[in-house]
Amino acid sequence: MNTLKAMQKGFTLIELMIVVAIIGILASIAIPAYQDYVKKGKAAEATSNLADFRIKMEQCFQDNRDYTNAACNSFCTTPAGAKYFTYSCSVRTAAAYQIDAAGVAGEEMGGFAYSVDQANNKTSTYDGASGTTCWLTNKSGSC
Repeated sequence: MNTLKAMQKGFTLIELMIVVAIIGILASIAIPAYQDYVKKGKAAEATSNLADFRIKMEQCFQDNRDYTNAACNSFCTTPAGAKYFTYSCSVRTAAAYQIDAAGVAGEEMGGFAYSVDQANNKTSTYDGASGTTCWLTNKSGSC
């Protein structure tokens, strides 16, 4: 009996298949969770930049009493460091504005969109889920 144990080295095929199955199960859970985590990080660019644009637009309005002033034009363009979203002003009058952020499809952010207006009304689309009163920050649809 001792000679048989001494000769056995390595793993059986069943043991290897069990390990492969466990790794497959863990990967099927971990990979989608990681992808959601990465999208959440990319979406933070839009909320951060829109909040910054809103503050700058309000400062411009305080200085000029008009959102269409030439000084306010620079806040309606995509900033130099933006990678995952493009930004634009879709509505702009003397007393109102709306700034939009649209996800860049090439960066896997095509299903994302955020907007804010002069009254701080926020809308968003986060990977297909819509929020009409806030900026969604996760796939579950909560703010």
